[in-house]
Amino acid sequence: MVALARSRVAHPVSMARRFLDGLGPGLIAGAADDDPSGISTYSTAGAAFGFATLWTALFSFPLMAAVQFMCARIGMVSGRGLASVLRKFYPRPLLLFALVLLLVANTVNIAADLGGMADVTSLLVGTDSLWYEPAYTVVILAVLVFGSYRTIVRIFKWLTLVLFAYVLAAFLARPDWSEILRDTFVPQLVFSRQFLMTLVAIFGTTISPYLFFWQAAQAVEVDRVAGKVTTAQRMGATPEELRAARTDVVTGMFFSNFIMYFIILTTGATLHAHGQTDISTAVEAAQALKPLAGSSASLLFAFGLIGTGLLGVPVLAGSVAYAVAEAGGWQMGMDEKPLHAKEFYAVLGIAMLAGMAMDFAQLDAIKMLFWAAVLNGVLAPPLIVIILIVCNNHSVMMEHVNGWWLNILGGITAVVMTAAAGAMIWTFFH
Repeated sequence: MVALARSRVAHPVSMARRFLDGLGPGLIAGAADDDPSGISTYSTAGAAFGFATLWTALFSFPLMAAVQFMCARIGMVSGRGLASVLRKFYPRPLLLFALVLLLVANTVNIAADLGGMADVTSLLVGTDSLWYEPAYTVVILAVLVFGSYRTIVRIFKWLTLVLFAYVLAAFLARPDWSEILRDTFVPQLVFSRQFLMTLVAIFGTTISPYLFFWQAAQAVEVDRVAGKVTTAQRMGATPEELRAARTDVVTGMFFSNFIMYFIILTTGATLHAHGQTDISTAVEAAQALKPLAGSSASLLFAFGLIGTGLLGVPVLAGSVAYAVAEAGGWQMGMDEKPLHAKEFYAVLGIAMLAGMAMDFAQLDAIKMLFWAAVLNGVLAPPLIVIILIVCNNHSVMMEHVNGWWLNILGGITAVVMTAAAGAMIWTFFH
């Protein structure tokens, strides 16, 4: 009887452990979405408009979850990454368009993320930030090149915990919760250029093209690590596998938007409330928080930025490496030895070094962050349409073509992001 009682008590714990063990690519993608560039965008939104953009966290959650789940399904069912599918089934210009978008946006984001990590480390330690950027680059490359896939995933999953720093920072800011609840559930829209640009940037940094490629590639990587080395072996997915992937993706996207919500809340309750509305980076936000919310909130904000950079930069560089390798039909994978996947690791290294070079060339990549997010917001809709086309192609998805709910959510995502971008562009002429 005692043993039976103990097993009943332990059962929820084992269920929770199985749930956590089942999380992987979706959780990592969601956490990586809150990289330093995303934090800068959310900080800018909170400082400029207070709580007025909190509703975007609720609104964008089902949309980004649907798009990411479609990408996961592409990888699981076709046995190929997104770029590989475009190479095999669609015209070459479509593949080149997607790759150019990815390369430009990711290089700028890598530069800005490395620069932000170095700057906030300098803020904490007090020495020149010039030394930290090469150090972070070397550490990240060493882990990606010499670590096994399972080790890398384990490290990434632990790094997601640093994002809770922003939840703690929000409570330390002592916000007005009644005002927060109102602005969360009652959307506000301001038809000004700055607000619409911020809205497009928020959509662009939450529903980002690089995550589309990463999600599909990681679905393939999981199968490859499990021993399914050929495309034929990887093709197809059971209902149980698809349900597990949906749980993983929905959990990751919820986590991403949960953190996004609290970053906007923190900066809205402190910076905006005290008239500091002109914040352009997360580093500036961390500095400005100290006299307003205390040194604890400022430190949490800063440490969170470093941790998310260590997670986001590898995903940015990795998505480029996977996409280019898939487009070229090269050997790829983080479990591959460097000599067996030379091109894959070369692209990974070049992406990292190109981002670092932008900072050392004294290009102000940090200020380009917001514009990179806006660019993603403008150019993501065509990629979402491409994903919808792929997910409704029987040659690619077989019996697993999209159901009506995925098509509706994917269509709404493309329409809303196009409308926001169009309204923003309209303000430049009127």
